[in-house]
Amino acid sequence: MAKLYFRYGAMNSGKSTALMQVAHNYEEQGMTVLVLKPRIDTKKDDVVYSRIGMQRRVDYLVEEAQDVFSLIESLRAPACVLVDEVQFLSPGQIDELFRVVIDLNIPVICYGLRTDFSMKGFPASERLLLLAHSVEELKTICRCGRKAILNGRKIHGEFVFEGDQVVIDNQADIAYEALCGECYMKHRRKA
Repeated sequence: MAKLYFRYGAMNSGKSTALMQVAHNYEEQGMTVLVLKPRIDTKKDDVVYSRIGMQRRVDYLVEEAQDVFSLIESLRAPACVLVDEVQFLSPGQIDELFRVVIDLNIPVICYGLRTDFSMKGFPASERLLLLAHSVEELKTICRCGRKAILNGRKIHGEFVFEGDQVVIDNQADIAYEALCGECYMKHRRKA
């Protein structure tokens, strides 16, 4: 039986690297995978990119209102669907991925963030937490050595805690940092 998986973690927890490893494992066995990424993620255009230097071209960039179920159903049945930066999809698209699992019996493995830089949940991630058959945290560490669970946004090197939920870090003045709860609150109190 196919399942819907949500593998989440703070920035730099290896989500994209894990996706590429899963794709490699399927393909090494002669199976076809379908790699999707929301078009809104303009970092590296149509490539899944890992900060350790690995990269892979995606099969489809998903448009904001695109019917993901119909897209996948129209293709020759892949052995698995892998979604990078899943937090940028809509809750309706998560429902469509759930239908892929149930109606087409294709496993779907989603990688992404649970919360944004202001500790608010991404709507797609919230929907995945409700629907996924399996939820797994990919772990990373804060600069202090504790487990990172949050994402800090920096503009010109300074932490900020207000602004649009979605700002892609491919701009020179914007960066994200994985933080533990203690360090996040310390920076937030200073802002």
